[in-house]
Amino acid sequence: MSEKKYVAYVGTYSHGSSKGIHIYDVDMEEGTLTERCEVAVRNSSYVTRSKNGKYLYSIEDEGVAVFAVDRMGNLERMNSVRIEGMRGCFLSLDREGKYLYVAGYHDGKVTVVHTHADGSLGDVMDGVFHKGLGSVAERNFRPHVNCVRPTPDNKYLCAVDNGIDQVKIYSIDRRSNKLRLVDVLRCKRESGPRKLRFSANGKFAYLLFELSNEINVYSYDGTGKNPQFELLQTVSTLSDELDETHDAASGLALSSDRKHLFCSTAGDNSVAMYEIDENTGLLTKKFALPISGEYPKDLAIFPDCRHLAVANHESNTITTFTIDYEKNLLIQKGRPLQVETPNCIMFCRIDG
Repeated sequence: MSEKKYVAYVGTYSHGSSKGIHIYDVDMEEGTLTERCEVAVRNSSYVTRSKNGKYLYSIEDEGVAVFAVDRMGNLERMNSVRIEGMRGCFLSLDREGKYLYVAGYHDGKVTVVHTHADGSLGDVMDGVFHKGLGSVAERNFRPHVNCVRPTPDNKYLCAVDNGIDQVKIYSIDRRSNKLRLVDVLRCKRESGPRKLRFSANGKFAYLLFELSNEINVYSYDGTGKNPQFELLQTVSTLSDELDETHDAASGLALSSDRKHLFCSTAGDNSVAMYEIDENTGLLTKKFALPISGEYPKDLAIFPDCRHLAVANHESNTITTFTIDYEKNLLIQKGRPLQVETPNCIMFCRIDG
């Protein structure tokens, strides 16, 4: 059997020297990345791949762009659509691949875009602006949709609003293609919910808070008339090097074996690792360690679960590490890679 091969896609802002999406070849054994090329996208703040792996979707200034992915992982632009709002910050797809969901941080909007069977983007099907006020804190006083993610059963869409400290939960009418608000998960004031992930078995949800620097663990049950989220646990993201003025939890990632959850925190400039109890969903914090970069905006676990890559937005670098699960350590792999204003990073398998 041939060895599995992967590439890494890194989305960046393009107001400087960077063009948009950087493509890296992945050395799985060494846990390192080698830049191959760049693909022009105006301010690629987030990327995601289709369920069949044939297409890559990216945020860009005008809305959303889609690229065909060849067997080597190279990208060829197919088309783009405007989302009738300000630039988005997060993308996700429903399990059937019919809808592309877009989170709007700047305008507090959730947008639904139709995706065709050939991967191309169609019309904007719906758009909902969040309403409400948070606190009087500088960044936390009006809607900022930071993450949109379907529930594992594909029944609901969770829209994480960083500004008003809520997760709004929508159903989607698949005949009218419209969103309908069915519930609201209310969080502590000035906690700043930022990212949401679900466990492999779909029974638990992990919600990262940017301002309170915590992760909430919830049980999830979608079998009833309405979705049910029950808070089970709250854990800190921080190391011992506290900086209360600038600490801001940012990235959240699950290992591919779903045994560990990782998060990054800016200000603290650290990565924390948690062991996941498969039966209860609860987290055990194993470490929170520095990552030799500033503002670790996103992170990704290598598919072999042995290495970690961190996108450091302010220091314009990507740092990679070996994960020592026995000693609970991160061991840096070589010098940081230089890349201007990285926003997101993801690994994808290729056939070449």
